[in-house]
Amino acid sequence: MSIDIESHNFPAPLPTKPKNAVQHLPPTVGNPVDLEMRLMDGSQSFPGILNASTALGPSNPEDSERSDTQGQVTEQVQTLWSPHKNRYRVLAACLSSFANGMNDSAPGALIASIERDYNISYGTVSIIFVCNALGFVAAAFFINALAKRIGRAKCLMISEILLMLGYAAIVTTPPFGVVAASFFVTGVGMAMNLTICQVFCANLANNTALVGAYQGAYGIGGICAPLVATALVSGGSVWSRFYIIELCLAALNLLIAPWTFWEYEQESDPILPHPASEQTNRAWSGTKRNDGAQRKWRSFKTLVSSKPTVLGALFIFAYQGAEVAISGWIISFLVQFRHGDPSKVGFVTSGFWAGITLGRFTLSFLAHKTGERVFVFVVTFGALVLELLIWFVPSIPGDSIAVAFSGLLLGPVYPCAVHIFQRLIPRKMQISSLSLIGSVGSSGGAVAPFMTGMLAQHVGTFVLHPICIGLFVFMGITWFLLPKAERRDE
Repeated sequence: MSIDIESHNFPAPLPTKPKNAVQHLPPTVGNPVDLEMRLMDGSQSFPGILNASTALGPSNPEDSERSDTQGQVTEQVQTLWSPHKNRYRVLAACLSSFANGMNDSAPGALIASIERDYNISYGTVSIIFVCNALGFVAAAFFINALAKRIGRAKCLMISEILLMLGYAAIVTTPPFGVVAASFFVTGVGMAMNLTICQVFCANLANNTALVGAYQGAYGIGGICAPLVATALVSGGSVWSRFYIIELCLAALNLLIAPWTFWEYEQESDPILPHPASEQTNRAWSGTKRNDGAQRKWRSFKTLVSSKPTVLGALFIFAYQGAEVAISGWIISFLVQFRHGDPSKVGFVTSGFWAGITLGRFTLSFLAHKTGERVFVFVVTFGALVLELLIWFVPSIPGDSIAVAFSGLLLGPVYPCAVHIFQRLIPRKMQISSLSLIGSVGSSGGAVAPFMTGMLAQHVGTFVLHPICIGLFVFMGITWFLLPKAERRDE
């Protein structure tokens, strides 16, 4: 049983630092990673990662004084090169991220073929977006507890097996109900490997560069999938054959990921001041049982009454909704209203994802110089104007360029938003708040494309544009309503 060391006054001195360990002060602010990846419960942590209460610092001045007088936890801070397996773990994480990016961007290029093969409407085919998002939500309820119980290696093994099962079913071109269920299964598998790999990269030394590489692999996958899917469909292949590639990637990572993470927990355990006594363990266990329910209820009430958390969740809901709706439906719009050739306009989605990837890595520094609050207003307004151009300018080349630039402007919004949220939300609430924001954001990525599909079957796919414009306006309103207070020192 692990003991939260901040809750106990340990008189024993710290042990001598082991080899390859450094004195590590827990960070006061989490790494600004994609919110859709923060699915873990903030009250717990994986073995080898600081508990949320430790990572976010003391919750009151008395705890702070005690920490100052007693020293800090000595933790083995791992790097890309130490332990030796970490370099392979990062490669496995990037491979899974690449496959996830391909999975998320492919439906936009395949929707027309799915509709034709199954003779179904836009509203029916949009169910795949909902099922995939429900898989992410379902995984949020058990991934943390499962990882603590069986370890990361076995969790990754389960996630890749789930992905293989889902892709294997899709490859056979089964009835559409099975396809929708398979998207749910792959959503669960993706959520599991995404969460574990993201947390691993974020807890290495020089984590900014490594998380950037992880996100970059996702973006590259998002660029490649529409190109490959369009080429396959244009060549006469059944749409489902695209998922043979995903099946092979999942099989490859099933061999790599469990092997690389097999001894991770043993290599990353922090060095505590001294082991707690059995009597202390029993006392702490009793305290947790008595106070756990009340503490969770108080934390939940505080969470839902936090203005930055609620407004941030609504903002990300609209952002992810617009992003996924554009990625999923822009090709159908170009085919129906611009009379584009599916074999050619299928590449437009790749341009959108290329814009997002490029914007995330090139415009973030500009946002820091101009100020994230103003910058987000500017790029959101720019994306709105581009959406109007796509809607009213009847030119496939012009629309394609506008879609790519829309992705470029939307790319840095996510990291900018996380940065602002971390300045506004108290440290002790950041993990749970960002988890809530991420969950609500994922639901936006299901609701918006589903609404687009339902309306498109009655009035046409042009509804994509008023829906996205409405979401951009909603983003601006929620962003304006966010408090302007500077970071507090809780």
